[in-house]
Amino acid sequence: MADESTTTPKRDPIKYPVGNTAAQRRRQNAVSVGKERREALFRTKRLCRVGVSSDMDVAVDSDMMIEEEQSILEAQTSSAVEELKSSIAFQGKGAVQKRVNALRELRRLLSRSEFPPIETAITSGAIPLLAQCLSFGSQDEQLLEAAWCLTNIAAGKPEETRALLPALPLLIAHIGEKSSVLVAEQCAWALGNVAGEGEDLRHILISQGALLPLAKMMFPNKGSTVRTAGWALSNLIKGPDPKAATELIKIDGVVEAILRHLRKADEEIATEIAWVVVYLSALSPLATSVLVKTDLLQLLVERLATSNSLQLLIPVLRSLGNLIAGDTYTTNAVLVPGHEITDNIILALTKCLKSEHRVLKKEAAWVLSNIAAGTVGHKQLIYKSEAMPLLIQLLTTSPFDIKKEVAYVVGNLCVAPAEGSGRSSLIYDHLVSCVRSGCLRGFIDLVRSADIEAARLGLQFMELVLRGLPNGEGQKLVEKEDGIDAMERFQFHENEDLRNMANQLVDKYFGEDYGLDE
Repeated sequence: MADESTTTPKRDPIKYPVGNTAAQRRRQNAVSVGKERREALFRTKRLCRVGVSSDMDVAVDSDMMIEEEQSILEAQTSSAVEELKSSIAFQGKGAVQKRVNALRELRRLLSRSEFPPIETAITSGAIPLLAQCLSFGSQDEQLLEAAWCLTNIAAGKPEETRALLPALPLLIAHIGEKSSVLVAEQCAWALGNVAGEGEDLRHILISQGALLPLAKMMFPNKGSTVRTAGWALSNLIKGPDPKAATELIKIDGVVEAILRHLRKADEEIATEIAWVVVYLSALSPLATSVLVKTDLLQLLVERLATSNSLQLLIPVLRSLGNLIAGDTYTTNAVLVPGHEITDNIILALTKCLKSEHRVLKKEAAWVLSNIAAGTVGHKQLIYKSEAMPLLIQLLTTSPFDIKKEVAYVVGNLCVAPAEGSGRSSLIYDHLVSCVRSGCLRGFIDLVRSADIEAARLGLQFMELVLRGLPNGEGQKLVEKEDGIDAMERFQFHENEDLRNMANQLVDKYFGEDYGLDE
């Protein structure tokens, strides 16, 4: 859910709306999720070791991955930069080929090692020389080699990436429609590395006009171009400033391209497009309202149900969660109990709960928590599904972060939306079934945690149990699971809300008269 001041509250679990948490989480994810793309799975910055296309007529050393002595590599790099400087000054016969050969040698050195000699290249003066080689009218082979060198320099340390500032206008200019596909794609790769470095560089790229030509690179059906453009765009709009995401969704043809690639493209391309959707739906309410009125939800659900690729499933699942949490229209008009898409979403999310991958379980639970906080019909749909026993099991056996997300689902299933009094009413059958299935211990574990939000959630559920189960059964169950001890730890807690909540529950249900009837 976006901002409560501009939308109708649609989440009302127990006492605190999930919508507030969901909106905050979507924004936080959009800022921090880039960190999860590191290493081999999701890299924010990517070193280019081979060409952008398998059809490229560019030689690649067979020993490119062999480590060399760093000192030798640095000496070779310094010499290569000097040779490039000499080739640029040379005006005689064969001058163009001389420059291309010098660029190719520098590119090979910058591609060869796990720790490429980027710093040496920069201190030797490579950046202005490479920018000069990007001048308009140059042959494509020269442009490609220069852009490739800049791509790998941009994949370096923050200060090394920032050294590319003088070359950015030329890189942006060469992703225009007048450039060859290979040159445009290589320049887009370099810009994606720059955008992945930080918000200030993203602002610079956007102010210099990178957004529109990158967006247009998604329009064709050429696989590698779309994949590179999608990855670069996701780095460019990732936030925290939502302006770029909002501007992107306004560009004619962007929505159609997103839908087409998610519908037809292979998993690698669909993965990069899905990351674009993640940031659009997390940061821009306008983008969310536009996207949910298309068949995007259905496409995401189909990918979720049919793919086994973790790289694809994570952004697809997160996009789905953002859309469900971010727009009232989704729940009220699209996710209607009895509609095929709603049943399919529950089935796809159940598949994720069964996964061995921790992140899929956690994200699936978050999506379910927002569906479960909808209407009574939504709650019953989940309650009667195959997801229910999985949720109870995860609540009692899973690590803390998953347990917390699952607790929101179960808590939401047990309360109906608050009406005029503001006090949520119990769904008695759901509550009794969940408690008798053993979920109470999981909530009491949350009460004992150091996480304030989780402790509050645990106390709220304990209040439901104490209030809702008849004949003192709730009190006995809470006592049996050491719930009294868990609540008493808040007797002098610094958080006033939790302290008052816990003390009031102990006084009301376990006061001086507790147990006298026995």
